[in-house]
Amino acid sequence: MRIVSASVIIAALSLGTPAFVQAQGAPSQSEARTPQSGTVIRSIQVVDVKDLQPAVRSKVDELVVHTSEEDVRSLRKSIDATPEAAAVLKAKGLNSSQVVAINIADGVLTMFAKTA
Repeated sequence: MRIVSASVIIAALSLGTPAFVQAQGAPSQSEARTPQSGTVIRSIQVVDVKDLQPAVRSKVDELVVHTSEEDVRSLRKSIDATPEAAAVLKAKGLNSSQVVAINIADGVLTMFAKTA
């Protein structure tokens, strides 16, 4: 799994609320959303950073260290503005303030969250 740089992460998730045929989320996994970057998101998953393999966790931690607070706020604002992403987090008992990074690969948006 590759981790994308913070600026690409923000650009990819700066979806605001453009009209979408799908989902970065839960309601209808069969639909597809086309963010501004042209990436089609078919599904969303949430991964707790503590559950990652050490090598992947290191990459996420490194990304987090090099991400500005402004970029993190922008990322979380974009998640909150995307009902499907917010719904997936809520279903897991989480919220955007716990998301530290994302990755988009093969139509899957993965949100990395830190819980406690």
